[in-house]
Amino acid sequence: METETEKEKEKEKETAEKVLFQVEELPKTIVRRLVKNKLSQLSADSEISVLRDSLQAFSESARIFIHYLSATANDICKESKRQIISAEDVFKALEEIEFTEFIAPLRASLEEFRQKNSGRKSASSKAKDTNKKAKKNEQSAQNGDGSKQQEDHNNDDENNSD
Repeated sequence: METETEKEKEKEKETAEKVLFQVEELPKTIVRRLVKNKLSQLSADSEISVLRDSLQAFSESARIFIHYLSATANDICKESKRQIISAEDVFKALEEIEFTEFIAPLRASLEEFRQKNSGRKSASSKAKDTNKKAKKNEQSAQNGDGSKQQEDHNNDDENNSD
């Protein structure tokens, strides 16, 4: 017979497993939206309904694919004696697991993402440079006024001593 502590440990383990599964689970709304968008592109019917079990199957298969791809990319990264997975590691992993049809669209999406981000980065860096220049000008103006005030104060001291 099991003691109460063993039962409690089993319950804690089951709870931990459920929490871990929920953490790894993909967001249901995003999975639903992706599946419906793709199915509507492939079907002439405008209204498509997907059962909850089907969405769960899509979500689980996507999660497993992501784990498999990331593990393969991690192996490629370690073979290169690096610790950070790069985009090229992911592309090589896609080749290795024989999903080469994903490489071209993924490269295009990555390039588009980088272009959008470079525009944002350059705009934010220009704004930072402008702010730095404004602060420097403001500080130099304040320092100039402060030094002039100091000179005036020193001149007053000299006049008073005469």
